[in-house]
Amino acid sequence: MLSRRTFLELMSLTACSDLIAKPLFKGGLGGAHEDPAQYVNLAIGTGGHGHTYPGATVPFGAVQLSPDTFNSGWDWCSGYHISDSSIMGFSHTHLSGTGCGDLLDVLLMPCVGDVKLEAGSRENPESGYRSRFSHEDEVMKPGYYSVKLKDYGVLAELSATERTGAHKYTFPASEKSHFILDWTHAYEDPKNPVSDAFLSVRGNDTVLGGRTVHSWGNGRKIYFAMQFSKAPEKIEIIADGTTLPAGTTEAKGTALKTVLHHATAAGEVIYVKTGISAVSAENALKNLEKEQPGWDFDGVRKAAASTWEKELGRIRIDGGTEKQKQIFYTSLYHMMVAPTVMDDVDGSYRGMDLEVHQLEPGQHNYSTYSLWDTYRALHPCFTLFQQERVPTMVNSLIAMAEQSPAGMPVWPLQGRETGTMTGYHSASVMAEACVKNFPGIDWERAYKVMRKRNMDDDYEGLGFYREMGYIPADLESESVSKTLEYDYGDWACSKVAEKLGKTDDAAIMKKRSRNYQHLFDPKTKFIRAKLKDGQWATPYDPKEMGHMQKWRDYTESNSWETTFSVQHDVMHYIEVFGGREAFVTKLDELFNQDSTLPADAPPDIAGLVGMYAHGNEPCHHMAYLYLWAGQPHKTQARIRMLLDTMYDNKPDGLAGNEDCGQMSAWYVMSAMGLYAVDPASGSYVFGSPIFDKATITLAGGKKLEIETKRKSPTDQYIQSVTVDGKPHDRLWIEHETIARGAKIVFTMSAEPNLQLGVSEAAAPPSLEV
Repeated sequence: MLSRRTFLELMSLTACSDLIAKPLFKGGLGGAHEDPAQYVNLAIGTGGHGHTYPGATVPFGAVQLSPDTFNSGWDWCSGYHISDSSIMGFSHTHLSGTGCGDLLDVLLMPCVGDVKLEAGSRENPESGYRSRFSHEDEVMKPGYYSVKLKDYGVLAELSATERTGAHKYTFPASEKSHFILDWTHAYEDPKNPVSDAFLSVRGNDTVLGGRTVHSWGNGRKIYFAMQFSKAPEKIEIIADGTTLPAGTTEAKGTALKTVLHHATAAGEVIYVKTGISAVSAENALKNLEKEQPGWDFDGVRKAAASTWEKELGRIRIDGGTEKQKQIFYTSLYHMMVAPTVMDDVDGSYRGMDLEVHQLEPGQHNYSTYSLWDTYRALHPCFTLFQQERVPTMVNSLIAMAEQSPAGMPVWPLQGRETGTMTGYHSASVMAEACVKNFPGIDWERAYKVMRKRNMDDDYEGLGFYREMGYIPADLESESVSKTLEYDYGDWACSKVAEKLGKTDDAAIMKKRSRNYQHLFDPKTKFIRAKLKDGQWATPYDPKEMGHMQKWRDYTESNSWETTFSVQHDVMHYIEVFGGREAFVTKLDELFNQDSTLPADAPPDIAGLVGMYAHGNEPCHHMAYLYLWAGQPHKTQARIRMLLDTMYDNKPDGLAGNEDCGQMSAWYVMSAMGLYAVDPASGSYVFGSPIFDKATITLAGGKKLEIETKRKSPTDQYIQSVTVDGKPHDRLWIEHETIARGAKIVFTMSAEPNLQLGVSEAAAPPSLEV
């Protein structure tokens, strides 16, 4: 398991300037508009440690055409940070919100003046082909980005289709206009990650290329085909620092660049379009020819905007403040930039075995699954508003498990397994789809790969887990977190086993899913590290990351957080804890602790309320746990507090990494009043909705309506609930009740209802053995 900690060494604690308080976009967030895209503020997450990018993409698209301001360091995992004032160029692939960096493929930069082959530094942009820019000159909209490059007087405009990027550059008058196509440029961790690169000039207006990149997704292959609306007067190829002879059309190496020279008149526009592929440069060209057959930038831009309007419109909200609408729809946008399609128009794709495979008609190969994060809220939300995509996403995971030498997907990225983070939460995504009865998935095939990981694989301490009932802290790193996450893996796998009638397997898995009991210390009432001899690991401090220097006992968390990481067996865990009162007392303490962390705590542990860390995903369900303990009013109060304080409509408006949609999905689900604490159970719990109404379009055009009645927007407590007009005395609901259309009505009050949903019989589902 490769921890994100490895990628933090170059972390920069940059503070956003007074630019944060200013509008960093143009065109469209004022007033109520029918198009929900008008509320999307793409500056959100580009500051602080949000790690998002502002450029152009379409929902789940393979291309993310966006400016790169830097290509190294933790706060530049997306290639962009709001604190920067110069741009290196515009590359075609980006990660959104991750704690590790990669991609930034196919960088193109329009320039005017003498040719400079290096990007130059942020401190001295003029030392290279960088250009200064002002955030006041940026336009950020779904499917469109533009900026004025100050040093060159060039207006850059970007848009995208699913597999292609569209560029429009307006130049000044110059005999020295040119483009730098930097095929060396990549996210540099490690330095110089490119190998096996090639460039090929075809005709007088097309450049093709391919390379292998040894970064986070080690051995990742990427290809491109780029065409220019105006044929360059001269094309130069630079290979490993040497300009090749005039007329050279082919080059191989590790550091390849191309300079395309033009003479331009004032206001002259040159269009560029680029297709990408993980299969071949020829396939990249096919993608380009299919998705952008002509030179219609405005058409591409309008199509991208229309697609975003449609997808964002799957959830319509009424009420709320302007700020809440911006946060909601920006969150919904960020939920649809990953996973990404990574197949070609002919149905071919590169699998986890690096071989080329062919999809069945109607299927897609998805990539970029941040599963340790997204199994919690993003994928549960997809089962409501992206129901048509769920089977294909699950089938992609099954195929990855079959093809990959690493087995079950953990954090797959463009045909490579990064191995980042603990557990194997692809099992949760699969199990949730199974429990919720999604069609078009071969569950025998799915269970085969799930069972292999669960029962057979010698993976990251699983052997100890099966043999001893826990993972010893002196034999395996992050042993406590792994034990708890393998518990959930057992639970998820058991749900599919039950569905298939494999009762013996299911019984073993369900029993083993209570292995957390072996790490619960009844004296301190903490889950903590245990050694191979059965003794508790010492020294012990519940705020510390571990008990020794060699490695940590917890994954981006500590004993406080991990103690409340049981998601599937909460009622029994409360009994182990000593009852509801003892559990609530400890849960209150989690939120009321002093927030001081040890000096070696990873920056991922952020957004602190006591020892609750909203800026990192392991805590996301914890405020909902009061529902099992008979005090739902505390859930409602804490959820409202988190909605109000952990999100803002500013660049640093996220409490931590956005993480491919999970930070956003928590907000979207919680703002509507729903959350899936235990995704594999097929149920949702109720929190504290903030909008007057939310309408989710389900498969087949059916609607899930969530209406909220209140006297004041500050009314945060649920007084009563009806479902389809009938009283509902529980503060949870099953997916099957709402998945084909329903109407939930919450009546809210300033005072809690201390009777609703408090009995043990009314508690949300929990494991029964």
